[in-house]
Amino acid sequence: MPKPILHQIHPILPVKNVVEALTFYVKKLGFKIAFADDSKNPTYAGVIRDNIEIHLQWHDEKEWESGFNTPMLRIVTEHLENLYEEYKFRGVFNNKTVLKKTDWQTREFAFYDLDNNGLTFYQNL
Repeated sequence: MPKPILHQIHPILPVKNVVEALTFYVKKLGFKIAFADDSKNPTYAGVIRDNIEIHLQWHDEKEWESGFNTPMLRIVTEHLENLYEEYKFRGVFNNKTVLKKTDWQTREFAFYDLDNNGLTFYQNL
């Protein structure tokens, strides 16, 4: 019997406005739109860059007021320094965002998207 193999994961990030989130991920982070459930007023959409696919799902304003926790994604990256410079040039993060070596033997940088979802891009040393 063949052994089951897991191929990919598509995390779903909560967002307040799918159109604004799509704009951020496309214009600032270099993703492309993979799909959207509606072309004018989407409530669910996906973006893709290289081998990464992230889904964006609208959540009602009342949910945000209750203070639910947003996720933190860790994305394995090649040529991390080049991505850091690309995002710095595009004005993605503030001047406190740094590319750093960690005690757990990675180089990484992290920031939050428009809806406070955490994104960490890292490379193992």
